[in-house]
Amino acid sequence: MSLELNNLTKRFGGNTAVDDINLTVPSGSMYGFLGGNGAGKTTTFRMILGLLEQTEGSITYENQTINYNVTNRIGYLPEERGLHPKLKVEEQIKYLGELKGMNKNDISDKLDHWLERFEVPENRNKRIEKLSKGNQQKIQLIASIIHQPELIILDEPFSGLDPVNVEILKKAVKELNREGATIIFSTHRMEHVEEMCEELCILNHGQQVVSGNIDQIKSDFGQKEIIIEGDHDVAFLKDMPGVIDMKQVRSKTTLKISEEQYAEQIYNEITSLGYFKRFQVKEPSLNDIFIAKVGRQYEQV
Repeated sequence: MSLELNNLTKRFGGNTAVDDINLTVPSGSMYGFLGGNGAGKTTTFRMILGLLEQTEGSITYENQTINYNVTNRIGYLPEERGLHPKLKVEEQIKYLGELKGMNKNDISDKLDHWLERFEVPENRNKRIEKLSKGNQQKIQLIASIIHQPELIILDEPFSGLDPVNVEILKKAVKELNREGATIIFSTHRMEHVEEMCEELCILNHGQQVVSGNIDQIKSDFGQKEIIIEGDHDVAFLKDMPGVIDMKQVRSKTTLKISEEQYAEQIYNEITSLGYFKRFQVKEPSLNDIFIAKVGRQYEQV
């Protein structure tokens, strides 16, 4: 089972919001959509859900077009708040659960479970508008997963949350994935994708910059990072073949090299000087890849 996007394009008048995306989201994977505001992430999600009609291309899930026959197997957390502020938490969740075909007893039991998991059981009978932003986000996530969907789409689920609540929600999302759910989430935070995902798609102004398995993307990229720690003067390394960039902070030197093959010569040069307590060759970060592919500093906002 998988989600397939083929030549997916969305235009609004003369503006192309999503430009010819082709990707496969494997069943059971944790898939990240990475990009800044206006990259096309939310528009792509809305087309997958049928909230927007694509201009060109196709979307299939389990080799079938997504329609009302499969929507009860999908959970969606929108970026914007979608809860009724005047309703109590229990009222809101029961209403949304019944729309997904659940009975009231199941809804009540699962609501208790998730409120305990998110450490907010006291919020069951509070109105949505009385909750903090973080607690509203927890309730909105409960609303999107209470019917145990097999495909879960989360649009900026951690945006604007404090670090404690980010960790609580991340832990829940990872657990849902371990239990078999296919999870797609968008973010502009690269560290969340690096930590949680096996696969990703980087979008920039609606275009698919790079996509696929993260480890393979890093391996194929070529560039590596070398970290050297020691007391010897290694300023000369900046002029060695393959060195793209060099930074020094006290006894730590960080090099970016264009290919891993250059690491051996650098290693031989520094070991001839004497003892170094660290020489490490690392894969490039997603930030490095984004900058190289897009050509500008990634906007962490």
